[in-house]
Amino acid sequence: TEWFHFTGITPALSSNTAAICLDAVKVAKERNITVSCDLNFRKNLWTSERAGEVMGQLMKYVDVCIANEEDAEKVFGIAAASSDIAGGRLNHDGYRDVAKQLADRFGCKYVAITLRTSISASDNRWAAMLYNGESAMFSREYPVHIVDRVGGGDSFGGGLIYGLYTGMSDREALEFAVA
Repeated sequence: TEWFHFTGITPALSSNTAAICLDAVKVAKERNITVSCDLNFRKNLWTSERAGEVMGQLMKYVDVCIANEEDAEKVFGIAAASSDIAGGRLNHDGYRDVAKQLADRFGCKYVAITLRTSISASDNRWAAMLYNGESAMFSREYPVHIVDRVGGGDSFGGGLIYGLYTGMSDREALEFAVA
């Protein structure tokens, strides 16, 4: 095994699954296995306070953090300044700052943030940002007509993991994941 991935949904299911996740990431780090996490905050599974407590312990072992604007704010209280997702206004500097704060706080090598700009209930613009500890890069932006929202973030995560794992450049991995 060279890569271990989990999402914030798993430790939210129970104290037992949270403990299993913590054991898993500790063993992965001991064995030099890359660890990635999609924060995936779900308010129906736990409170922001409990998520911050549990995910804060797990994130110490994470190399690649994947999030969106809501996850970082709900779990760790880190918000992108001067952005209004519903109003269609994203502040790139705010997202750089969110990524840097996550990387600095937890020691992540990469922080990826998906960027959805709402045009209407059925149409969004879709892009992402990748921070590599030194600089942030933003992907091309795509117009997306939504048929079913389920899985958009998961497909991005899978694409990013594939890109980084197979040796693509940071830019190539980001663009591959967004596309």
